[in-house]
Amino acid sequence: MDLALHEATHALASADVPVGAVVVGPDGRLLGVGRNRREETGDPTAHAEVLALRQAAATWGEWRLEGCTLVVTLEPCVMCAGALVLARVERLVLGAWDPKAGATGSVWDLVRDQRANHAVEVVGGVREDECARLLRDFFGAQR
Repeated sequence: MDLALHEATHALASADVPVGAVVVGPDGRLLGVGRNRREETGDPTAHAEVLALRQAAATWGEWRLEGCTLVVTLEPCVMCAGALVLARVERLVLGAWDPKAGATGSVWDLVRDQRANHAVEVVGGVREDECARLLRDFFGAQR
């Protein structure tokens, strides 16, 4: 989570929502990192999770990220939750829950939906206060 938080602070430099993510392989090796880059790139899909998954698949040499863990500072949205399922990620470790748009247990639970072709284990609330504070500070400054 340290590295994910570090990536989240870098998103602030481009005035993006401070979310950071990393993908770790089954052997503990770092496969991918990402931070929100929507504002920087003008790409609506440039969420931290998607960018980390893309880099992980390139590093891993396989789109199926079986046995891998995604660590992210904020609960993934619907798009990112779908990407986790499609990439066959084994485990999601998240910091802050998102009671407005979260799709891995709070508003929706797409990663454990019985109709999906894969289920993701979810471990939530890891360093939740730190992750939530970063987001509160960001949105507080926007208002």
